[in-house]
Amino acid sequence: MSTNQNVVTQSLLSIVIPVYNEEDNVVLLTEKIHESLKGYTYEVVFVNDFSTDETVQRIKKMKDPLVHLIELKKNYGQSLALAAGIDYANGEYIITMDGDLQNDPCDIPNMLEVAIEEHYDLVTGIRQKRKDSWLKTIPSKVANFLVRKVTSLSIKDNGCALKVFSRDIAKNLNLYGEMHRFITLLAYLEGAQIKQVPVSHHARHAGVSKYGLERVFKVVADMMLLLFIRKYLQRPIHLFGIFGFFLILIGLGINVWLIIEKFYFGQDIGQRPLLIFGLMFILAGVQLFTIGIVMEMLIRTYYESQNKRPYRLKGVWNSKQDA
Repeated sequence: MSTNQNVVTQSLLSIVIPVYNEEDNVVLLTEKIHESLKGYTYEVVFVNDFSTDETVQRIKKMKDPLVHLIELKKNYGQSLALAAGIDYANGEYIITMDGDLQNDPCDIPNMLEVAIEEHYDLVTGIRQKRKDSWLKTIPSKVANFLVRKVTSLSIKDNGCALKVFSRDIAKNLNLYGEMHRFITLLAYLEGAQIKQVPVSHHARHAGVSKYGLERVFKVVADMMLLLFIRKYLQRPIHLFGIFGFFLILIGLGINVWLIIEKFYFGQDIGQRPLLIFGLMFILAGVQLFTIGIVMEMLIRTYYESQNKRPYRLKGVWNSKQDA
């Protein structure tokens, strides 16, 4: 075994797994993790996102000293569940994966080796021969296309949940809303060195998918926010000023044309509501987009300035407590 491999096996790993109604998957997933990480020092952190089935009971029934369970007080969604798990994790390397057994724990050792030997802050998977329905692949393709087109980050598969983070990068990720789809881009904006590696992908073992076509619209909305943060957070006038300038030009052009029609052609311009409606629609769209961004910035300021987290814990459990 090489020196770098010794460093990895001796380092504490934290496997963070958000779960929601995965009662038939958590035990088998835990077993597969143990099989794949023999010889490693690690903890498995399940984050229960207010499941309504027997997920919590199945996890506790294992009484596994390596398994930690975080219970959220309500259903916050995958992003905040990941944030809670990452905040709790103690590992020098933090690994995220889904709880539906579509990610294969056998890929973790190779990803860890790449991270340590090639000095990458984030190693993310590229799912080979995806076993998902078109309801999941379409939003993923939209997200991947948008990221490649509007950023300098060329990522083939943003939707792969299997990732290996260095501790400092993971702990500095600010996950809000549903930003888990762009967690690789968020890490990139934090200065992470990123590597993509092929990983296996399996059909869901049990349960049902929680994704639908509505994700396409969420992807577009989140992408617009990330673009603002990336390009205009420190210079918003470059965005809003340009919009305002063009709107003023349009308004002046319309008014000049109406004045010409009124005084040169003698036409009655008082009965031209379509022009007014057109301007109202444009202004309303810009106002709504601006309000959305301002509200997002206020939420971030509220949480980060007061060192608050956007979730509440019901409790943290480990089998050692019952010993």
